[in-house]
Amino acid sequence: MEIFKRLFDRFGPQGWWPGETAFEVSIGAILTQNTSWTNVEKAINNLKERGLLSAHKMLKLPDAELAGLIRPAGYFNIKTRRLKNFLSALCMDFDGDIKAVFNRPLYEAREWLLSISGIGPETADSILLYAGEMPIFVVDAYTFRILARHRVIAGDETYDDVQQIFMGSLKEDVKLFNEYHALIVATGKNFCKKKRPLCQSCPLSFDAPNDYS
Repeated sequence: MEIFKRLFDRFGPQGWWPGETAFEVSIGAILTQNTSWTNVEKAINNLKERGLLSAHKMLKLPDAELAGLIRPAGYFNIKTRRLKNFLSALCMDFDGDIKAVFNRPLYEAREWLLSISGIGPETADSILLYAGEMPIFVVDAYTFRILARHRVIAGDETYDDVQQIFMGSLKEDVKLFNEYHALIVATGKNFCKKKRPLCQSCPLSFDAPNDYS
C-alpha cells in the first residue's frame, strides 16, 4: 500500500477504463493488445458510427469488413480472428450478453474467457476487472518490469506468481485493483521505460530499492 500511495500522490486518480458499456470495454480489452488506447478508440468509434457495437452484429460482419473497421488498432487481421473467436463463444454460450458471463463465479468466468483462442490472462483479467467489476488484479509488462527493477521479483516468475503478490497482500477491492493497475501503467509509461528509465524522478525511487521485497 505504501507503493500505491506514492503512485497515487504523484499521478492522482486515473479514471480507468473508458467505455460506455461492459461490452465496449471488453472489445477494447481485446483490441488494446500491442497498441495504444488512442488507436483503440478510433477502431471502436468506427464500429459505433456504423451502429455495429453489439456481439451479434459484429459476428455477422465479413472478416474483411470487420478488419477494415478495426484497422486503426493495428494487427487488424489477427485481432479480427480474436474478436470473432470471442464473439462466437459469447453468442453461443450467452446469447451475446457479456453481463451473463459476469454473473458466473469469478474463476469460472475467467476459465471461460481463457478457453477462447487469442485471449490470455492479461486480456481475460482486464475484461473481468474493468468490464465485469470483478476483484482480480491485472498484470502486464509494466508490472513485471517495475517489480523486477525494485527487486520485488527475480524476473522469472509467471503471470500467476506476480498476480498473487498483489492479491495475497491487498484487500479484495475492485476499485483498488483498478486504480493500482492504472497507476502502474502510468509509472511504466512515464518513468520506468524499457530502454531509458527516469529513475531519479520516479515516484518509486526509494533509497533502498529492495525494502518492499
